[in-house]
Amino acid sequence: MFLNCHSFHSLRYGTLSVTELVRQAEELGIKELVLTDINTVTAIYDFKKACDNHGIKPIAGIEVRKGNKLLYIAIAKEFSGIGEVNKILTAHNCDGVELSEAAPEFKQVFVIYPLTNIPENLKENEFIGIREEELNLLIRSEFKDKIHKMVVLQPITFSTKKEYNLHRILRAIEQNTLLSKLSEEDTCSKSEYFRSEMSLMKSFELYPEIIKNTKKILAECSFEFTYKEPRSTENKNRKNYLKTQEKDIELLTKLAYEGLKKRYGSNDEVARKRVEKELKVIGELKFCAYFLITWDIIQYSNHMGFMHVGRGSGANSIVSYCLGITDICPIELDLYFERFLNLNRTSPPDFDIDWSWQNRDTILKYIFDKYGKEHVAFCGTNVEFKYRSIFREVGKAFGLPKEELDILATKSVNEHHSDKIVKLVYEYGKLLEKYPNQRSMHACGILISEEPITTYTALEMPPKGFPIAQFDMNIAEDIGLEKFDILSQRGLGTINDTVELIKKSKGIDVDIRDTSISKDEAVCNQYLAIGKTIGCFYIESPAMRGLLRRLKCEDYRTLVAASSIIRPGVAQSGMMREYIFRHNHPGQFEYFHPVFEENLKETYGIMVYQEDVIKIAQYFGGLSHADGDILRRAMSGKERSIQKLNEVKANFFKSCIEDQGHSEQMTAEAFRQIQSFAGYSFCKAHSASYAVESYQSLYLKVYYPLEFMVSVINNQGGFYRTEVYIHEAKMSGAIVQNPCVNTSEFQTVLKGKEIYLGFMVLQSLETKVAQMISEERENNGYYKSLEDFIRRIPIGIETIQILIFIGAFRFTGKQKNELLIEARLLLINFKPENRNLMLIEEPVQDYRLPELKRERFEDAFDELEIIGFPVSCSPFDLLETKYRGSVFVKDLLKFHKRQVKMLAYLISRKHVPTKKGTMFFGTWIDVNGDYFDTAHFPDSLKQYDFQGGGCYLLLGTVEVDYHFPTITIHKMAKMPMIPDPRYAYDEQKKYDAHRLVREDVSMTSRKPYPQAHEINLPRQKFN
Repeated sequence: MFLNCHSFHSLRYGTLSVTELVRQAEELGIKELVLTDINTVTAIYDFKKACDNHGIKPIAGIEVRKGNKLLYIAIAKEFSGIGEVNKILTAHNCDGVELSEAAPEFKQVFVIYPLTNIPENLKENEFIGIREEELNLLIRSEFKDKIHKMVVLQPITFSTKKEYNLHRILRAIEQNTLLSKLSEEDTCSKSEYFRSEMSLMKSFELYPEIIKNTKKILAECSFEFTYKEPRSTENKNRKNYLKTQEKDIELLTKLAYEGLKKRYGSNDEVARKRVEKELKVIGELKFCAYFLITWDIIQYSNHMGFMHVGRGSGANSIVSYCLGITDICPIELDLYFERFLNLNRTSPPDFDIDWSWQNRDTILKYIFDKYGKEHVAFCGTNVEFKYRSIFREVGKAFGLPKEELDILATKSVNEHHSDKIVKLVYEYGKLLEKYPNQRSMHACGILISEEPITTYTALEMPPKGFPIAQFDMNIAEDIGLEKFDILSQRGLGTINDTVELIKKSKGIDVDIRDTSISKDEAVCNQYLAIGKTIGCFYIESPAMRGLLRRLKCEDYRTLVAASSIIRPGVAQSGMMREYIFRHNHPGQFEYFHPVFEENLKETYGIMVYQEDVIKIAQYFGGLSHADGDILRRAMSGKERSIQKLNEVKANFFKSCIEDQGHSEQMTAEAFRQIQSFAGYSFCKAHSASYAVESYQSLYLKVYYPLEFMVSVINNQGGFYRTEVYIHEAKMSGAIVQNPCVNTSEFQTVLKGKEIYLGFMVLQSLETKVAQMISEERENNGYYKSLEDFIRRIPIGIETIQILIFIGAFRFTGKQKNELLIEARLLLINFKPENRNLMLIEEPVQDYRLPELKRERFEDAFDELEIIGFPVSCSPFDLLETKYRGSVFVKDLLKFHKRQVKMLAYLISRKHVPTKKGTMFFGTWIDVNGDYFDTAHFPDSLKQYDFQGGGCYLLLGTVEVDYHFPTITIHKMAKMPMIPDPRYAYDEQKKYDAHRLVREDVSMTSRKPYPQAHEINLPRQKFN
């Protein structure tokens, strides 16, 4: 009898999860249930599973609304009916087609109108929904003759008074209004909760025809849908690239052998046999189309001159290497294909393809155009209410002022006031945790379906401009739609731009994909060993640079391992620390067991990659490949996978002890090492792909440092703020100039050894104006003066001031003070309509103003205020003290276990939780510009905490850990800067700019890494 149930996927309306909705129905003995969320099918697939598990007949539908107005409820007679409604909603969401008041001609859909929206004529499949509280209206003549077309309408939205209040809060959030201002139309009726079918039928006992119609709909509707079978390779993706599977196999074989010849020559028998073997498996599993579609996308990318990186487990495949999808030779790195694809695997292979962030949208447009927008969509994702947004949104609904909202959103619960309203905000805020708040686009997952995508979902159009499905990747996988991962990153943009800039500035073509320069190059290896990698993809963070130094990383293979052991799963388990020990002391340990020596010799018997875990599970534990694959999936960090990992534990112990003859103690230790990987780790192919890109960027940094740093800045950096990359450029010999209206572009440019910062670094300058300055100069020549500039660029005094203070008119030879007065005089009488009268332009007037003297560091403080850091001098130059430290970075290795006093500028700090409280790792530069790292333990921080960005006097003990010195800080004090000379006579303002000095702070909630004595990884053979 319940034809209109809402889950909390009726966003900012429903209050019940699918699980709770079905549980309540089961408790009341309800045998049929119709889910009709508002304008969405997000939950129907989970709903069907839940109903099937509880012996309830699931029926799917959609409640079609326009704003607050309920137009009609569409209930699918069978699965194809859902597709009919999906098309209507997709046309509305993506093409702006208005939702009509009356339902269109549906073939497999029942339509139920509310009393407030009855069309003149009802079709055979159309009915009117009547609520219990509306029954008294049936005595009216306009309704009497329609009773034969009526059904029971008992919507479900909440279950308790508290949930009704929560519903009202959700409506206030949606309407961006106060609870007190909600109208009746904004909220649901107070009767929209479950009750027994018996009592409902009793209310309608005088209208048996209404009950009969309701039962008729429930009887005639069904929701039959084929989920992906556990051991089947059948899916709902596009089946063939060409017209038939046979043609696909033929094309894939041809391309693979052509690529084999190109990559390996004509006589490599090992490679040929592997290609043969892989093609056989790919054909048997019917995954040819997946390979060919990926190949097709790469072909288009190559045609456009884009750079891509094929990573993930796809790099294990020699076929993908021969097709040019990946650039990692699986034979060279001993990557086995079974990790990527095997006859036990039922889902298509996993290719993660990266493009530059500048090119990705072009690739996406190609995919949508080539494979048809009817068949392509992004995966959706449900964005839940988060801690900060919950308290801010709920508090706003209760009418709290902005100041209180800020406190609620930014401070911990213990620091909140405890008045009645705040308690209510907290109480209802807690209820909203895990509620979906809005739908968004999956970061990279693209679906390409055989049937039109609206067969399964309505589509929505987010601001990004590509349609998204209404369900997430987990549901997509469940129903048999496997995603293609089309990703973007700034690292590739940096490499691409650097190569183009080298061509432009030096006329040199760099083939950066040439593996002889992107895998093992002598000078690059020297840079790696000392962690000189700022700006380089994935290897520039303080933690990674420290790891490279501890390993004295001097080759590509060690870099591949480093790319994986830095991951949380490996580091958290203590295996990173143990790997460092064994790498530096290869003669001071024994292998845990012969299987570990045989399979993990390259990584000193330590599990570093996902494949290593599978090898141990198979060869030590005797597990099947399928169970090994379950372990592999557990490493993705998904909750469902971790549950599977626990399920397979018993199987592992049984196999080890009973079949392999291992002791329980040995088995427990092996499983402990495996289980520690359950968070996050890389497959070896993925690490290898990352390492190649890291090496490519390092090569460019080593041999073309200025071009490289300009590209890093233009791609908006990586781990650090722009200031750090400008410092790196200076250290490489660059002369860095502030923006100039006659030289600079929107992006930063390189002219010989001079780097002119782009207008993009001026945060207060509108992008449109910034681009206009260089375009106008390009079209009509250099600006002759400030007056000429004002005539040609539509600009106000505030923007002119920014440009004057940053020195953008220094070509005039006039002081900033003089230019400022000139600008104000010009703009007092300036008429915008005269701006472009260039033909009758008067000669530029020569203003004679009194000479105004500027102090030495005024420019530096202007820079600090406008772009966030000084360019014309060093941060050390702005200190009151002339002291620069007693010890410098270049000598730190000599001071192991000794106390040092240093003066340093703070680059970044990373928060790390420990058992004794919060600690930080700091990264600094000394006056010579060299980097070093510090450790700040909880005891030290209690007395000597960080006081924001700037220069500090540090006192601490040097600890050299495997070639890498860090300083454990005992005391530190922030050093005062000189007063701002621009405000020499204003006591209040002369210290304002000091607060603008930045630092990079990264927070983490991970557990503390284990100490050496806590790891207990056996270094002797286990007996």
